[in-house]
Amino acid sequence: MIAREQLERQLDDFDRGRRSEALTLLWRETEVGEIALPEPGVEVNLHAHTFFSYNAYGYSPSKFAWLARKAGLAAAGIVDFDVLDGVEEFLAAGRLIGLRTCGSLESRTFVPEFAALEINSPGEPGVAYNMGVGFPRGASHPFLAEMRAAAKTRTRGMIGRVNAYLDPVKLDFDRDVAPLTPSGNATERHLCEAYARKAADVFPDPERRAAFWSERLGATPADSAKLQGLIRSKTMKKGGVGYVAPDRGSFPELAQMNRFVAEAGAIPTVAWLDGASEGERRMEEFVDIASASGAAALNVIPDRNYTPRQPDDKVKALYDAVALAERRGFPVVAGTEMNAPGQKFVDSFVSAELAPLAPIFLSSAYIVYAHTMLQRELGIGYLSAWSKASFASVAAKNEFFATVGRALRPGAETKLAAIDAAASPKQVLASLE
Repeated sequence: MIAREQLERQLDDFDRGRRSEALTLLWRETEVGEIALPEPGVEVNLHAHTFFSYNAYGYSPSKFAWLARKAGLAAAGIVDFDVLDGVEEFLAAGRLIGLRTCGSLESRTFVPEFAALEINSPGEPGVAYNMGVGFPRGASHPFLAEMRAAAKTRTRGMIGRVNAYLDPVKLDFDRDVAPLTPSGNATERHLCEAYARKAADVFPDPERRAAFWSERLGATPADSAKLQGLIRSKTMKKGGVGYVAPDRGSFPELAQMNRFVAEAGAIPTVAWLDGASEGERRMEEFVDIASASGAAALNVIPDRNYTPRQPDDKVKALYDAVALAERRGFPVVAGTEMNAPGQKFVDSFVSAELAPLAPIFLSSAYIVYAHTMLQRELGIGYLSAWSKASFASVAAKNEFFATVGRALRPGAETKLAAIDAAASPKQVLASLE
């Protein structure tokens, strides 16, 4: 028998067949009682990046699903930059192991109405991280192909500029960077990891390597995570040699991305950072702009928005953002990113700061899960024509989807196929009893 630890490592193999094999064997161990898994609790993480964009621990969609199930999460979600490559795998993993799942996408967009304001991408006026949440399947769409191509062009251009500065530590995209992620969707964080590795090859002597980094970066962090962070901040962000200020043509417009997300059957979602920027201090206005092109949910990263046992402006801003979402009837998608070393696997929902918000995060997770499955199986998701015709208010719609999300057992989603797509909300609920 393959050792359990070996199977868990195999979950991060770049070969999907080997990942699937490992997850199947692990699940068999639970079925015969060799592995005991907890009942789902109240914590959720709907914002974990995978190795299809960048996960600091190298987690695949299957690995994150397995660890989420082992941790007793009530629901789990992945989100990758510019791609949906992990969605089908993640949803399939959830069906197998009894985990409520959803798949999302994140990208940077241009917001013409806020062109002069910093929003949620530090140092980049007019640029906003934006999301699509609850994709019912891994979509194939021209917009996705355009995003992937644009990201690769930006990455290659950045490598050229940074190479000139870090010479003799120079990267070749195809040889040094693309192999770090299964589908070649490299991010800035992949570049940082690749430069750190390359420096170790060029300067195998630690003292010479430290002197090189001190000269080029002004410091030599002993910790690899801090080194990669410094590489990113000093060479790739505003003021760095690799940085090029974005303009209107650098990224798709927010409205364009929202249209794609809706066409793909997902929920256009406003991404919120921390409320500190001028743009986010005008959040009501920003949400109005996003709502005009279909935005209907809000994403927050709770862990970056509070300091344990220290009530401060960060916590107040988080509460204000959630209150805004509640007024609009927006589900609040919450989670930790895990795209930098040291980040938590899940937020501390029992902390004094997050406990009052935990029921909102949990209910919202049920909504997104129900949307994903109803849209996938019947085409009657959260923003579908069926939903628009079936509910007199957003509050009624949210209550319905949250109820479905609680009632629907992961692994039994295919039972939805027996429901008539023209069924009423009451009939849908009755079929799940």
